[in-house]
Amino acid sequence: MKWGSSSLESKRFRYRWRGFDPHQVESYLSELTSELQRLRIENARQKEQLKQLEKELQEYRERDKAIKDVLVNAQKASEQIKTNAEKEAKLIIAEAELQAEKMLQGAHQRLSQLHDDINELKRQRTQLETKLRATIETYRQLLDMEKEEADSEELDTKIKFITPKV
Repeated sequence: MKWGSSSLESKRFRYRWRGFDPHQVESYLSELTSELQRLRIENARQKEQLKQLEKELQEYRERDKAIKDVLVNAQKASEQIKTNAEKEAKLIIAEAELQAEKMLQGAHQRLSQLHDDINELKRQRTQLETKLRATIETYRQLLDMEKEEADSEELDTKIKFITPKV
């Protein structure tokens, strides 16, 4: 049986010879009606509060989901940044190693060229020394020949001087 305020207020009891006091019953029904009205209002307020709390709960769940999505995206972005940084670091290292290899190769080529230049200079020095020795030897021989000629002329002069003229 559904209770409503109209059914409670209109409810009437039969009178009996030693029955209830109608004033007490009416007073009790009035109290019941007031209490029922208060409970209905409280129930409506509780239902409204429940709706509000469910709405807030839904908002919190949506925020929680959004925060989780943001955290997942941030973690993915962080991992992507880390991966990109590692790739860039490897690329920089590879470029540096390539440049170092080129520099080292250039230094080896320069060293090789310097060795070749030194050997060429040694060869030229040896040739120059040989030519110079040959030149000195030629001049020495010329000097020796001039000395011999001079000695020979002097000897001839002495001989002429010593020999009587015939």
